[in-house]
Amino acid sequence: MTQAKPGDTLHLHYKGSLDDGTVFDSSEGRDPLTFELGAGQIIPGLDEGVTGMEVGEKRSVRVEPDAAYGQHVPERVQAIDRANIPDHISTDPGTQLQVQTQKGEPLTVVVVESTDEKVVLDANHPLAGKALNFDVELVDIK
Repeated sequence: MTQAKPGDTLHLHYKGSLDDGTVFDSSEGRDPLTFELGAGQIIPGLDEGVTGMEVGEKRSVRVEPDAAYGQHVPERVQAIDRANIPDHISTDPGTQLQVQTQKGEPLTVVVVESTDEKVVLDANHPLAGKALNFDVELVDIK
């Protein structure tokens, strides 16, 4: 059988979970994830973990933070004055906000804490610093 190699287009069903069992993403009920192997379209650890699979094969792949979304960087967490946030914008913990960097580029942040004086925003990817576990099934290779 043909094994998945860089340059192939793969169709992959997957379920991604954290070590505590929390599922953070899944293709269940959707079309399979389609991507070019080795093209940087998915996280590096999963790209590497599915290389060599055959159609119909199922595999569990563990991806450490450095091969996923990187380590959690404390410097990417900042407290800002609540007065700098318009009243109509929700600052409830867990809320995702779109802000602009000093260069004018869009950046997604998550509110991690909110008081009357300060709002703490985290610009790390929500999965940064976490090991990711994937149950995958290779559906097709093109």
